[in-house]
Amino acid sequence: VQLVESGGGLVQPGGSLRLSCAVSRFTFTYYDMSWYRQAPEKERELVATISSGGGSTNYADSMKGRFTISRDNVNNTVYLQMNSLKPEDTAVYYCNARRLKASYWGQGTQVTVSS
Repeated sequence: VQLVESGGGLVQPGGSLRLSCAVSRFTFTYYDMSWYRQAPEKERELVATISSGGGSTNYADSMKGRFTISRDNVNNTVYLQMNSLKPEDTAVYYCNARRLKASYWGQGTQVTVSS
């Protein structure tokens, strides 16, 4: 099982980034996919989840209207489009795949929002 995030970086407040998580070595379409984030000295928190078929999404309240999660079940990739970024969005963003009791994580990608 392999999850590889990319797309992080430094962005100014109000800017946008799109994170990607490429998945391999398991059946992507069986898994619900999520993005989490962890800021320094804070607990990891859920950002957004998309169901295995892509028909259902859920977001943390602070991300609603700014972030969009999507998935490409042909190319085994999940995305997180982040708009109107704020300094408090600065964190390491992690991709997660979950099905029943199985849960897999990527290594994370750093997002820094700063002027």
